[in-house]
Amino acid sequence: MTVTWQTLADALSLGGIYALMAVGIGLVFGVLRLVNFAYGQLIMAGAYAIAYASVWGWPSWAGILLCFGVVLALSVLLDRLVFRPLRTHSPAVMLVATFAIAFLLQSIAVLSFGQLGTVASTLGPLNQPWDIGGVEIRKIAIVSIVIAAVCLALLQLLLTRTSVGLQMRAAAMDFRTARMLGVRANRVIGGAVLISGLLAAISAFMLTARNPQVTPIFALDDTIIVLAGVVLGGLNRPIPATLGGFTIGFASGILGGGLPTNQSQYLPTFLFGAVILVLLVRPNGLFARGGSEERL
Repeated sequence: MTVTWQTLADALSLGGIYALMAVGIGLVFGVLRLVNFAYGQLIMAGAYAIAYASVWGWPSWAGILLCFGVVLALSVLLDRLVFRPLRTHSPAVMLVATFAIAFLLQSIAVLSFGQLGTVASTLGPLNQPWDIGGVEIRKIAIVSIVIAAVCLALLQLLLTRTSVGLQMRAAAMDFRTARMLGVRANRVIGGAVLISGLLAAISAFMLTARNPQVTPIFALDDTIIVLAGVVLGGLNRPIPATLGGFTIGFASGILGGGLPTNQSQYLPTFLFGAVILVLLVRPNGLFARGGSEERL
């Protein structure tokens, strides 16, 4: 297996994207104890917004803004119409609801746009190479690494240095006690869902730039891999979940770029096999610590 500088850069960028997706999934789990299986479809909706903005002749920045608007609007609707009414029901009910939303959004995409997909051509320049010290690396790889690093740093500051972030952490540790101390449930959960949607929109932009062909199953495989990475790192806290997402994304990028073409179809087998082996040894996750821990 040969690993080039381009493969390494792609692996780092994919790891960064998966880390952002892992944080988005982990934030909602922290306050609702719910794995949002519709997360990939939110990213798909954002990718379609960029693709159709391209078809309509809009500039790339307008398509990106439309992506953010669509994903954030869907996130708010998901909170108001699904999460909030079902919050007092069992986690199983909410889990099934997210499955239903995922299939609904995917079916709407098939009926509205067809199965062949649409190309987001306005983001094409990001796939052009940069010459860095004689080494050619795609622009989107560098852009993704920088955006992911900045977003993760800002999120860490949000959770540890702001009132909203501290309330999210308190609610994640013990929601009932946090409410008795004045933490408003709707504000905390709404904030977590909104930040999760923002991270989904950022991920949609970067994944679309990497793969401009948008179909109704866009980001589905990525979301499944990220969910495995979140479990691999440890679902109970965002930092281990983020590390799990980055690890499985980096491994996916290295193996995907280094394996021969005739062996690339075995990549999911390698990844999920490794996840199973790790969980057999460390059931709580590769980066999780023992004992009772806060979730944010």
